Amino acid sequence: MAEAMEVMILSFIGPTVKSEWGLSSGQESLITTVVFAGMLIGAYSWGIISDNYGRRIGLLSVAAVTSLFALLSAFAPNYISLVVCRTVAGIGLGGGPLYSAWFLEFVPVQNRGIWMVVFSSFWTIGTILEAALAWTVMPRLGWRWLLALSSVPCFAALIFYFLTIESPRYLYMNGMINEAYNVLKKMAEINGRELPSGLLVSDKVSENEEMTSSEETQLLSTGRNKNAISKPGFSSLLMLFSPSLVKTTLLLWMIYFGNSFSYYGVVLLTSEFSSGEIKCSSAILNSHILKDSSLYIDAFVTSLAELPGLILSAFLVDKVGRKISMLITYWCGFIFLLPLMFHHYKIWTTALLFGARMFIIGNFTVAGVYCPEIYPTSVRTTGVGVASAVGRIAGMICPLVAVDLMSGCHQMAAIILFEAVIILSGISVLFLPFETKGRELTDTVAVNK
Repeated sequence: MAEAMEVMILSFIGPTVKSEWGLSSGQESLITTVVFAGMLIGAYSWGIISDNYGRRIGLLSVAAVTSLFALLSAFAPNYISLVVCRTVAGIGLGGGPLYSAWFLEFVPVQNRGIWMVVFSSFWTIGTILEAALAWTVMPRLGWRWLLALSSVPCFAALIFYFLTIESPRYLYMNGMINEAYNVLKKMAEINGRELPSGLLVSDKVSENEEMTSSEETQLLSTGRNKNAISKPGFSSLLMLFSPSLVKTTLLLWMIYFGNSFSYYGVVLLTSEFSSGEIKCSSAILNSHILKDSSLYIDAFVTSLAELPGLILSAFLVDKVGRKISMLITYWCGFIFLLPLMFHHYKIWTTALLFGARMFIIGNFTVAGVYCPEIYPTSVRTTGVGVASAVGRIAGMICPLVAVDLMSGCHQMAAIILFEAVIILSGISVLFLPFETKGRELTDTVAVNK
């Protein structure tokens, strides 16, 4: 929710800051671009940190960096300081995928898709809250108050960190058997269950821990591949390009790029249609009313589109599987965007944007389920983080495309570009190696001999 609010705020503060400080269109776009640049760095960095030093270390670092600089943005005295604060806040926001990977490692395989959709629904709650908050705060208190109030969920994430526990999969993978046992024991006690019989064993033992076989460590054995790779440091990044993962990695990069490009494209198209429709269409509109309220109303309405999108993805993901769900939502999103190549009355434009956003967020959600499922525990947060980083590159490019093409009244060219990206992403889904529906998570990357 915090990540969504901090990203959505970009479509609201840009025009106001531009007017107040006399910025150029390029400087306005840079406020958005630097956040995605920061997220690019953060998505890559937090994934490696989490895979090598623990999920909780990653959670704390992400929450601390994001909350501090999200709040400091509200007190920026000039353009340069605002850009710096938003860049560092973006680095923190890049850790968003870490939360989904951490959560996934606690969820059993039954109905895992639905639970991941439930988790993803808080992004939608964040977008709706941000639109409503902007609608309420911006006309009365201004952009600084909007930045300050929008940082509240970031501080909540920091506070709730102290209630989190380490992933037992991570502990197991790193030979910390006693710690893994204690987490599982706590989970069993909370749920009123007994731990299964057996001995929890690992191929690796931490330097600070001796392997024991006491009753206190009796647990179901989870066998490890003798040819497994589990190395610290930046080798987790190199493992993404191992023979068994390289194809999946490159395809997921294309899918994440396409999802981010099309999603943020629809968000930015909403604001561009609101502000640019007067110049580029022959419709008779009241420009004063449009500038005062249309952006907030359109953003709020199209944000609501994510709710049926989530419901759709929750229905499809465990019924027809991840791959077919992505193909269906890509196709429907493509259909809704296609008529936007031409000018329409405002109500039809909003309706088409509503439909496009509904299916695009549905695809975004399903991809967010598939990606952490297909990567093994040893490289899960690195894999998801780097894929998300590629998506951030799309987020950096998209504002330049949407703002420049739409500002220049090149509406058809902008939509054709978005459609082409969706087509390439859909083709990538077809070549994904296998369906993850109903499959157990894997822990290691096997060495191909």
